[in-house]
Amino acid sequence: MATRATRGFTLIELLVAIAIMALLALVSWQGLEGMARAQSINRERSDAVLTLQTTLSQWKADLDATVALSQTRPIDWDGRVLRLTRRSTDTALPAVYVVAWTLRADATGTARWYRWQSPGLTTRPEWQQAWDRAAAWAQDGGGSTNELRGTELGLVPLEAWQLFYFRNDAWGPAVGAAALGTNTPLPDGVRLVLSLPPGPALAGLLTRDWVRPTASAAKSS
Repeated sequence: MATRATRGFTLIELLVAIAIMALLALVSWQGLEGMARAQSINRERSDAVLTLQTTLSQWKADLDATVALSQTRPIDWDGRVLRLTRRSTDTALPAVYVVAWTLRADATGTARWYRWQSPGLTTRPEWQQAWDRAAAWAQDGGGSTNELRGTELGLVPLEAWQLFYFRNDAWGPAVGAAALGTNTPLPDGVRLVLSLPPGPALAGLLTRDWVRPTASAAKSS
């Protein structure tokens, strides 16, 4: 009895099948690439948000710990750098720190918010040296010949920042000791306005208000 010959695929059918598989592979690859890109953007945004939250937490902690001592300034703003005298978080350590915040370019030319903190200080001459060092640091980024060294951290990218003080039941531009002619007292509140640069993560204006823990509420008439 004769057997029926087994029919195979023709060349045209093979070419069509290969073309369909190639198309499916291309579509799948584009889908995977899109998912990877979306995950990268989400991760970048999450990292930026976390960095900003950590930075603002440090900002609040510095203001909360600001202390007014005899013959020292608790806070001073000269339009470029904010300097603070803050107490140690370790109550057993009788030391204070000078902390400074400023905006300047990093090594890549990106404008970035920076924080500097002095070593622990126990005498007024040490405080004065650190206070002066903080101002020099804001100008030259550590190139000063002053021997006092501190800790510098580059934080979030910024286009600009503004400060306002709450005094006498009203907000107004932050004014430093140079304008007042006297040591600047700690205000009842500090308003921080950050201008975040355009980017895939965060952008636009961000306002954060801080209220001095010991500030008394205004009396109603």
